[in-house]
Amino acid sequence: MAVFVCASCRAALTAHLSQVALPVHTHHKYGHELLPALMEPGTYAVDPEPSGPPWRQWSEIGADEAEARGVFAPVPALSFGAPGAIVVAPGDTRGTVLIPGRCDGYCMGLDGRDGPNLACAQCGRAVATRIDDCSYWQALWLDPRAVDRLPDERPVHRTVDWETLVEDGQGTPPVEPPGVWSPRWEAAVGAALAHLLAASTGRPVAVPHGLLADTFGRALDALLPPGPPVRNVVLAGPGLPDPEPVSDIALVPRHPQTGASWQPSAIVDTVPLTADVWMHLAYPHDRLPVPATGGMPEGVFRDDPLPMHPWGPFRPDTRVFLHTLARLPAVRQPWLRGIHDRVSNRPYARPF
Repeated sequence: MAVFVCASCRAALTAHLSQVALPVHTHHKYGHELLPALMEPGTYAVDPEPSGPPWRQWSEIGADEAEARGVFAPVPALSFGAPGAIVVAPGDTRGTVLIPGRCDGYCMGLDGRDGPNLACAQCGRAVATRIDDCSYWQALWLDPRAVDRLPDERPVHRTVDWETLVEDGQGTPPVEPPGVWSPRWEAAVGAALAHLLAASTGRPVAVPHGLLADTFGRALDALLPPGPPVRNVVLAGPGLPDPEPVSDIALVPRHPQTGASWQPSAIVDTVPLTADVWMHLAYPHDRLPVPATGGMPEGVFRDDPLPMHPWGPFRPDTRVFLHTLARLPAVRQPWLRGIHDRVSNRPYARPF
């Protein structure tokens, strides 16, 4: 547990928080509507990459300097600000006030375009940027140069083991009212798709019918060459059988607290997938249906209410896909770099 305080006057700026992994949809933008909070109450995460100004265009950086930063394919620009920004839920902040003149946004709130827009209420130092405009996940970003982390004497939240996580966790449904694909799924699949392409080594792969085919299948068919599939994409994780060595690529859950991927006992290529999305794919009927009554056979389930159906085909998020792919060393291979450049030049072409 930790509390973040102003580096100048030591005033507390947050509630007592426990650290979790940075969500994969952190920098994801979606539609033109208000989105919920990025972080769960009582948690914080740290972005290891630099953020904020100054920004430098790709033409100014060059491949060697970008690779030293862990970026292996062209991106529009890179931040050369301070790394280590801390993100918390807006409701977990304490003792801050808005800075007049830094509260611009697109249409419904603040988007952080003017830099830090919150100051310490005690001493007036700019300490954080609140973002709550449309298209953005609501979040408050603490400036790592303006705050300090103080250890909290309260008991540390234990790391939940995989079995407990599956037993107690709630999978995120893929479709939201009134029939749109979940933005969390679009971001999670976009990131996993980049890893999956790298694991394929450019060869066709097959996915099983159903929701996995709906979310990954179209993209793999569009981005990889046609032909007989030589590898299979399977779900693997706690409570599921181990994948087959060599022939399978395993989609495994990414732990929401530690960010570590589940590791099968078999030697197999693994692709991390956000845990709440993985759990809905792996255990789709554990929590939504209710036991049937009134003459239905024992053990038969029904959906109550009926599951929603999406209006159109699933589209992985392009920005998350390109962001992830550009940071995989495998993208330096010509075939994968070709996919990166094709999607970058035509970001709204099939399957995006």
